[in-house]
Amino acid sequence: MATDRPRTVGALRESGYRVESVKDEMRRNLVRKLQSGEPLFPDVLGYEETVVPQIQNAILSRHDMLFLGLRGQAKTRMLRQLVHLLDDAMPIVAGSEINDHPFHPVSSFARELVAARGDDAPIEWVGRDQRYHEKLATPDVTIADLIGEIDMIKHAEGRYLSSETTMHYGLIPRTNRGIFCINELPDLAPKIQVGLFNVLEERDVQIRGYPVRLELDLCLVFSANPEDYTNRGRIVTPLKDRIGSVVRTHYPATREIGIAISDQNAWLDRGPRPSVPGYVKEVVEEVARLARSSPHVNQQSGVSVRMSIANLENVVSNAERRALINKESHVVPRVGDLAYALASSRGKLELTMTEEEGHEDKVIQRIIDEAVKNVFAMHFDVREFRPLVDFFEAGQTIETGDVTPSKTLLERIAKAPGLRKRAEEVAARFAPELTEPDARAAAAASAAEFILEGLHVHNKLNKSAKGGATAYRR
Repeated sequence: MATDRPRTVGALRESGYRVESVKDEMRRNLVRKLQSGEPLFPDVLGYEETVVPQIQNAILSRHDMLFLGLRGQAKTRMLRQLVHLLDDAMPIVAGSEINDHPFHPVSSFARELVAARGDDAPIEWVGRDQRYHEKLATPDVTIADLIGEIDMIKHAEGRYLSSETTMHYGLIPRTNRGIFCINELPDLAPKIQVGLFNVLEERDVQIRGYPVRLELDLCLVFSANPEDYTNRGRIVTPLKDRIGSVVRTHYPATREIGIAISDQNAWLDRGPRPSVPGYVKEVVEEVARLARSSPHVNQQSGVSVRMSIANLENVVSNAERRALINKESHVVPRVGDLAYALASSRGKLELTMTEEEGHEDKVIQRIIDEAVKNVFAMHFDVREFRPLVDFFEAGQTIETGDVTPSKTLLERIAKAPGLRKRAEEVAARFAPELTEPDARAAAAASAAEFILEGLHVHNKLNKSAKGGATAYRR
């Protein structure tokens, strides 16, 4: 905090500081961002024309908000970034537990301090990060956690039960003049949701039936899953009615946005830095896109973007493992590395009731094969590989594997007509930055395996896999 800020109520008043609600403060800072062209969520991609305008309108309307969307749609990330709409610091009465405004204190402690010392009452400055609090809704959350409770020790000291001075404040009063978030609102017990009524509508609290009135200044925000919100009736109706705006989120609208999100969030900054061919990224994203429309996957649960991120990391990790084992200096993933995406996909999608238990890996593998088929068809015409298919029909076999060195694989495909030349062309197209001989060899090996796998998923070749070894034949 800056040392030149006012330190007493009188100095603050002389500085021209005025009383302003937290929602007016958020609105003012949003107006400034809109006028200057500054993005609201600079690291959230794909929502610029759909979700962000809904949020901006809600803030301009001074609404409490609920972000409604399936898992992995950046709801919590956006909620946490709302803190950037707050001023960098705000003044409070020194020692206040609930961020009392120096000009309008609401707690008995702050009122008495300001009454006793007047303009000499000390103030403190609180940073914006301290003005955002978050609670994950679970069945064991109590009114005491959120609103507060009678502190029996204070009562035993001689204070009346109905006195505010006996109160132990919960998270919501302690977030006064800030943003309070409840994640997964439907999981909050109905009686606790009822306790939020007054906070949302009247902006006051009551403890154990005692009319302890605290005129709280809050922006309340929530997140929820549509299945819980709309189908199960797990948010009590009066609480729904008191939430100003319900903002719907969604998964990436295009494959390109999905790839950009994975690039942004996946841990790829490792040494040596991997070079991931574009078609590998496309297959990884296509896996998630197909899962989101698969009849074998429970679409009410959703398929998180975290699956794409984790899959990309595992694919790169297997390429890294291969490079370490073979002492290669360049990490270039292959479509064969997608076999290890099974581990990072498990648990990130739920099968429908019609799928037998234990079939998760089979469903994921079918989706991966379909993704390879779709992406291969985007870049190649299967008919151009007729001479290569004839080569296999003559009884030839090409073996590869998850730890097969790049140069070894290139030597094995050298006998196949046109395969190595085509693989090198594909490598130059998708990884033009790889110019060193070893790097170019790794990229060509990846492209060759993509071609072989593409022919397999188009039923032009057979594939047998055992352990980490794979053989392609007709």
